[in-house]
Amino acid sequence: MSGWNQIKQVRHLEERADKLGLKFAPYKHDDSFGATLALIPKDQDALPIYCRDAVMFAGTLEGAAYWMQGVMWAREYDRMAIDRNLDKKRERKEQDERNKQLVKILKNEKTNLVQT
Repeated sequence: MSGWNQIKQVRHLEERADKLGLKFAPYKHDDSFGATLALIPKDQDALPIYCRDAVMFAGTLEGAAYWMQGVMWAREYDRMAIDRNLDKKRERKEQDERNKQLVKILKNEKTNLVQT
């Protein structure tokens, strides 16, 4: 049984994952009774350079919290040290990749998207 604080922690981590373009999913290769979870791209628009079923992280909930904090720290560091407009540039490059994938789909070429 989970306590209220654990439920709040999970919700907070889900919000953090969403901001990073990720969502929680079951880990396909888990043999420990579901104790391992995965973080994958949350939808077709998030993290377009990755395959839709790519696992960005696999591990425990606590490990996911630390991993996401590291990703957020790295992004903030890059913003401060490299370029304050990095978020806008990242969004532009991601949109460029989405556009390339759309052209491939329209031409019936292979993309890194998983067809459902």
